[in-house]
Amino acid sequence: MRRTDPLSFCLGIAAGIGLKAACDLFAASSRPNPKGTHYVRAAGQSQMRAPPKDWDIVDEQSDESFPASDPPGNY
Repeated sequence: MRRTDPLSFCLGIAAGIGLKAACDLFAASSRPNPKGTHYVRAAGQSQMRAPPKDWDIVDEQSDESFPASDPPGNY
């Protein structure tokens, strides 16, 4: 395994950070106009256009966790 001096290591890290920032800036500038995005409602039965008649704690937790990938933490 080859050892590098600390200066080369720091320059490599700085170059990586700079490259990531440039890629993030490019990605942000190439996104479509946000005016065409859809409204995302707040969680809860009271925020629905047509709330269901049967609404329990499981429905509430599922609604609050969407679209996150993590399930509710009450297992």
